[in-house]
Amino acid sequence: MHAVFLDKQTFNASIDMSEVKNQVKDLVCYNITSENNIIARSLEADIIITNKVPLTKKVLAALPKLKLVCITATGFNNIDIDAAKELGIAVCNVSGYAGQSVGQYVFSQLLNYFQQINHHNANTEKGLWSMSEAFCYHGNAIHELSGKTLGIIGYGNLGKTVHNIAQAFDMKVLISERPKVNKIRAGRVAFDQLISQSDIISLHCPHTLETEHLINAEVLNRMKDSAVLINTARGALVDEKALLKALKNEQIACAILDVLQQEPPPKNHPLLIKPLANLKVTAHIAWASIEAQQRLMQLLAQNIQAFKQNSLLNRII
Repeated sequence: MHAVFLDKQTFNASIDMSEVKNQVKDLVCYNITSENNIIARSLEADIIITNKVPLTKKVLAALPKLKLVCITATGFNNIDIDAAKELGIAVCNVSGYAGQSVGQYVFSQLLNYFQQINHHNANTEKGLWSMSEAFCYHGNAIHELSGKTLGIIGYGNLGKTVHNIAQAFDMKVLISERPKVNKIRAGRVAFDQLISQSDIISLHCPHTLETEHLINAEVLNRMKDSAVLINTARGALVDEKALLKALKNEQIACAILDVLQQEPPPKNHPLLIKPLANLKVTAHIAWASIEAQQRLMQLLAQNIQAFKQNSLLNRII
């Protein structure tokens, strides 16, 4: 089978792809593929591997040899699933590879925020400790994670990993039920309760029509003014205009974003053009430890092997 990887640049150059190559006759990799080049690069492919390159109905219909689309991510909103099903093209994704990476990111950011690590390192580098008359130099206040309430929205592999780490810090954890439902499942709390009671809210749910702008002006207004919002899921979960206003008005204490609605963002993106002290933004890298990327490649190879054996593994359709 002939395979093409349309956006290999979404992975670190050091990642070993030998397991994937062993499952196909040949693999052609492109760093990035524009929408104008998708069809030309994929005409001879039995398998397309893509992370974020969109495969529309028009594109899929123009590729008669295509048998399998392998998404190198959990989300699959860049694929026209209905069109793929109609055309008899199998689609599979990957999941469960990034729990430790995302959990580590969430708590590295929380520890930096509550422990004020960068601030205290800078104080010593500036010589402020040496000038202190006391044995220590305090600087910004330090707060413990212990006893804080962490609200988790989205309780799959990522949310559960973050929960497990939180327990080691002796935090109280609330797990959100879906908004606007009448029945609360065991072990969960109402969405509105989580929003109002959490010191930290961490987002781990997929982007769907129901979750788009889940965090909006109304929700932000109900959060504690000392609350920290962390989004490592999808940018569209947060109404960015409402968040910017809330941060400027100090309605919440801090937002930590690893994702934005448009990626990569334009240089004049409202959340990037003028840095705010209570906003930290990273470039969609919470998932991307070397170990997580390598696990993903192993899962990708397993998906292709299963397809060749007429077995259903991680199949969306």
